[in-house]
Amino acid sequence: MIQEAEQPAIRPAFSTTTAPTLDAEATPRRAVGIGMLGMGVVGAGLARVLRDRAADLAITVGTPLSIEAIVVQDSDKRRDDDLPLHLVTADADADAVLDNPDVDIVVEVIGGVEQALDYVLRAIRSGKHVVTANKDLMARHGPEILDLAHEAGVSVLFEASVGAGTPIVAPLTRSLVANRIAALRGILNGTTNYILTKMEFEGASLEQALVDAQRLGYAEADPTSDVAGSDAARKLAILSSLAWGTRVRDTDVYCEGITRLETRDFECAAQLGYTIKLLAIASEDRGAIRLRVHPALVRKGTAMASVDGVLNALEIDGDLTGPVLLRGAGAGPASTASALIADIVEVSRGIVVGLGRINPVNLDREVTIQSMVGLKTRHLLRLSVSGGDRIQSDVVQVLRGEGVIADHATLDVAKNELVILTGSVEETVFQRAILGLRLLDGVREVCSAIRVED
Repeated sequence: MIQEAEQPAIRPAFSTTTAPTLDAEATPRRAVGIGMLGMGVVGAGLARVLRDRAADLAITVGTPLSIEAIVVQDSDKRRDDDLPLHLVTADADADAVLDNPDVDIVVEVIGGVEQALDYVLRAIRSGKHVVTANKDLMARHGPEILDLAHEAGVSVLFEASVGAGTPIVAPLTRSLVANRIAALRGILNGTTNYILTKMEFEGASLEQALVDAQRLGYAEADPTSDVAGSDAARKLAILSSLAWGTRVRDTDVYCEGITRLETRDFECAAQLGYTIKLLAIASEDRGAIRLRVHPALVRKGTAMASVDGVLNALEIDGDLTGPVLLRGAGAGPASTASALIADIVEVSRGIVVGLGRINPVNLDREVTIQSMVGLKTRHLLRLSVSGGDRIQSDVVQVLRGEGVIADHATLDVAKNELVILTGSVEETVFQRAILGLRLLDGVREVCSAIRVED
C-alpha cells in the first residue's frame, strides 16, 4: 500500500483566514509569505488592507497571504496598536526578511534609492519575488533590476510606482500589448496638479497652494521633486520603457517644473480658452522617442483639462485602440496599497499554480532618444514691458525676424504687460527669439513662456 506523504501545514499568518475550496478533500496550500521592508504610512496602509480583506484575498489567490516579517529602521517609533507590531524588527541588514525561508514576496516600501536597490537585488538573488512602490528606484535602476529578475526566474512588479491606485502599468503592458504605442500624454503628479488647481480656481499663489498641499499631506516637507517636475519625469521614464520595450532613464527626459508659474498666467490662459497643467509627454517618430515634462496650456473642455485636484491621468495612443484615457487618484496610502496588493495577488496566483516569473516586458529594443530640437509647438508669452503702444509692434517685429508669428497679442498699458500667443514654431527658433526679446529696449522681463498642447 502506498503511503501518502504528509501534507505541509498552513503557516501562522498575520491573517489566518483559510481560502475555502470547492472540494472538501482537496489539499490546502501553504500561505504565500510576505516580507515587508518599511512600515511608514504606505506600509501601514498595506498591512491594514491585508488584514481587513484577508478572507477575500485568500479566495482570490487560492490560499492565504501571510505577513511573515517586517523590517524597519526604528522599531521604537510609535505605531498604531492595530498593526502587526509583533512582526516588526529593526534589522540594519534586512536579514529578517531577505534570509527568511518563509518569505516568498518581498514588498519594498522604504523609499530612497541606494539602500532599496541593495535590498531588492539581494531579494532577487535569493529567489524571492519583489513588489515595490519606489518610482525613484525603478526610474534609475529598473532595467538592471528586471534583467536580474529575468535571470533569476522571479517577478518584479511595480504598479504603485507610477499611478498609485490608478492602474497604468497593467493596462499598458497587458490590455494594450497588441498595440504599437505612438504617444503617452498625461498628468503624473497629484501634488503639482493640486497646486495648479488651487491657483486656477482660487487665485492662490504657488507658495500658498504648496503650504495647503503640505497641510493636507499631499506634499512632502521637501517638495522639490514635485514642483521641479522630476517626480513626473521618473514616472514617464518608467512608462516609456514599458511602452517601447527599451531602456529609458529619468535623465533622458527634458524636465521643467512649475516654480515660475504665477496666478496671472492662469488668467491669461483662461482668456484664450486654456488652463495650465504639468504634462508628461512621450512620443515616437520613426524609431526615436522624445520625452518631456513641462507646464503646458491645455484647451478647456478637453478630458485632460478636467483632471483636477490630486487626480492623475494618462492618455495612451495605440494604433489599434486609438487614444485610451486612464484616470484616478495619484496619491495617498490607501490608493498606493491598492496597487501594491494588486501586484502581490498577481505574483501569488503565479506561485499557487507554479508559474515562474511574470515580469511586464523585456527591454531589449534599441530606440534613439530625441532632444527637444525639432519639436514644434505654440507658446504663450507674457512680457513685462514699457514704452507705451509702440512696444507691441517692436516685439512682434523681433519675433517675426526670427520666424515666429504672433497669432494673438494683447497689450495692457496700465499693467505694462504684453501677452502673445504664437503660431507653431521649432524649439531652437523660439529660444533664439526669446534671447532677442531680452535684448529689446522696452522689454523688462520675459515673465512666462509656456508651451501649448492643443
